[in-house]
Amino acid sequence: MTEILQGSLRRTRPVAQSAPVPKPIRQYSLPQILGVWAGAALPMAVLAWVVAPWLASMLPGPAAWPQAILLTLTAGLIWQFALVLILVRREQGTLRWSVLKEALWLRAPRSPKTGRKGGVLWLLLIPLTLLVYGREMLPKLPAPAGRDLGDFLQSAVGQDFFSGNWTWFALTLVMFAFNTVLGEELLFRGLLLPRMQGVFGRGDWLANGVLFALYHLHVPWAIPGRLVNAFILSWPSRRYQSALLGILAHSSQSVVFAALLLLLVLK
Repeated sequence: MTEILQGSLRRTRPVAQSAPVPKPIRQYSLPQILGVWAGAALPMAVLAWVVAPWLASMLPGPAAWPQAILLTLTAGLIWQFALVLILVRREQGTLRWSVLKEALWLRAPRSPKTGRKGGVLWLLLIPLTLLVYGREMLPKLPAPAGRDLGDFLQSAVGQDFFSGNWTWFALTLVMFAFNTVLGEELLFRGLLLPRMQGVFGRGDWLANGVLFALYHLHVPWAIPGRLVNAFILSWPSRRYQSALLGILAHSSQSVVFAALLLLLVLK
């Protein structure tokens, strides 16, 4: 009788489900690569040049234009995050973290010579972060009045607008998060870069950097400076097969910008 009961318990006990195994990352064709690029770049351009002016006309006060830009670009960046999830779900069949981190290279950097992961390789973030800030020292094309957030924050109108304004501070933090973590970087270094070698071979990182620069149709004056990101963000992400290098180096700007903005809010 005991053996019968034990056998019955074994049959009714739920079987533990094993973690899903990531499928091999499939390589995109050139039309697919350009399609993903367009899916990110074109909505941002329309939002910046069509929707933002319309929205600014509906908002009151001298800060109407910066508010419109913040709202529309944040919406575009959130769409990029959704696009990444949609494409990974179609490719992998799941959005479980164990699959996502491999499909999007959200993992520690790996030495191409020894295969060792993490450790001292994280120190690469120091020169990469310095290079990100050094890029800002390069000559820039002038931005149209009111479209540069940095100029707005330095103006009397911008400082007065953000003083004590926790709501817009929170919204700006959301934009920062989707800009350098969940939006642009995740799409270009996490989704596209691992899937471009089939078309571009060893030059996939350079093609990725060029596409990233040209993606900035919403801020075309920034395109020449963004070409440098091919060397600062795309190349190390490809060499060490870790999108986290690009994400963290790029996000260092967001952290500093958020701290400076917080000082304005606390005034």
